[in-house]
Amino acid sequence: MANFSKISAAQDARTELHDKLSLTGAEISINNLPAGACVPFVHSHKNNEEIYCILSGKGKAVIDEETVELASGDWIRISPAGKRQFFAADDSAISFICIQVRENSLQEYTMDDAVAYE
Repeated sequence: MANFSKISAAQDARTELHDKLSLTGAEISINNLPAGACVPFVHSHKNNEEIYCILSGKGKAVIDEETVELASGDWIRISPAGKRQFFAADDSAISFICIQVRENSLQEYTMDDAVAYE
């Protein structure tokens, strides 16, 4: 078995990578909203924080009734309890990645977890 998984993601409204890449520590989704569209529900989480990267376009997130404007290149982290909903701008589609991980679960990262080989 290979030590990696690879897929090509389509431009579907939502592509969840958990099963497609056999992820074991995170859920990652690729999301595409056309101009004027929104995620059709408000949601929060019990345990997982979400990290969003705006890939292209512009729009907004409404988090706990506060509006946060978003544009290509922006990153935003939302605590599990934050009630959130995402919207594309009226004149622009928006594409974003959502990384969902258990809050406070990161034990090691970068050089603390890396093994260098010569």
